[in-house]
Amino acid sequence: MTTTPTETTIDARVLKGVDTLFDGYAQLSPADTLLVIYTPECRDQASLLLLAASDRKIATAAVGMAPVEDPGFAARLHAAMPAPDTLTGRLVVITIERDTMSHADVLRRAVAIYGDQVLPLRIINGSWEFFRLALGPTPAELSAINAGLLHRFLAAKHLAVTTSSGSELEITLDNDRYRWLSNRGVWRPGSFVILPAGEVATYPASVTGRLVADGAFNVNKATQLDARLADNPLTVELKNSDVVSHSCNDEKISRLFERSIQIEHGNHVGELGFGTNTGIDDFIGMNSHINERHPGIHLGFGQHGQLLDVVDYYTDIHIDLITSDVTIHIDGDPIPLTSHTLAPSTLPHPTNVSDEDIDGDCCGARIPHE
Repeated sequence: MTTTPTETTIDARVLKGVDTLFDGYAQLSPADTLLVIYTPECRDQASLLLLAASDRKIATAAVGMAPVEDPGFAARLHAAMPAPDTLTGRLVVITIERDTMSHADVLRRAVAIYGDQVLPLRIINGSWEFFRLALGPTPAELSAINAGLLHRFLAAKHLAVTTSSGSELEITLDNDRYRWLSNRGVWRPGSFVILPAGEVATYPASVTGRLVADGAFNVNKATQLDARLADNPLTVELKNSDVVSHSCNDEKISRLFERSIQIEHGNHVGELGFGTNTGIDDFIGMNSHINERHPGIHLGFGQHGQLLDVVDYYTDIHIDLITSDVTIHIDGDPIPLTSHTLAPSTLPHPTNVSDEDIDGDCCGARIPHE
């Protein structure tokens, strides 16, 4: 590791994000060892993590990797990892990539020998924006926010959704059939912690109406398009969860969505999601999960997060359309749930939901998709 982040790229919110990552997510102590694994485009962010850990008198190591394909990565990783019997505390592994989440099988095999003595955290969309925006709430706070939403949604059958941009959606839920997912940054033994965190999601039984996405899009294909939609909202008309029509004043964004829904099953809503990360108060140009965690509603077209014996199709496209806010009437309740009033709940987090929405390699494919 030879580079040092420039002072102009680091502000108080970035440094606060590093502290939240270390104290809230990793719960680093001086007895721990930190291993940072990074792709070339995240070298500066990795450098900051190593410098910050060194300031805390924490032992550190670093390994570079190429995204997606890197034949020599397993050997380099093995050489950098300490023997379990030499650890005085835990081994905390932080991987940081910009557009991808790579080498999951290699990492899973490597950390398995440490048992519960290892904590692996995987960052996608590694950037200064990630540290400024996505590391506001702690895992405990996100867990409490998600718990409050899930208790209401798990008991619901019908949602009437509106947004300030003009969305009007009627959504039917089938919670006996379709599982809910909760991304909250809480570690469970044997699992990865996936960051950025802050979302609850399911597969809707039916969605009908109009979605006006004025926040951003997030697609699992490489794209150089600015993901923000405030100046050019994307409007989608839906019937029984299928796209009937769509429009956007930005021709490139419209073409991106059209190409996505032309793929088999791409025109079907595979995900109903709600962002719960209250620290994300702005949308960014990067095609990112950061935008997806922004408080509001998003519909994901294409691939779903259900087991294949429940929803029996697979497609390699998933594009989320995200709104800047949301108001939800649950089963006709006159008091709506809104994105502006998200707050931690004292209710326990439900146990009948999945805590992860990414478990293997994913996301930014190398094929341009514009």
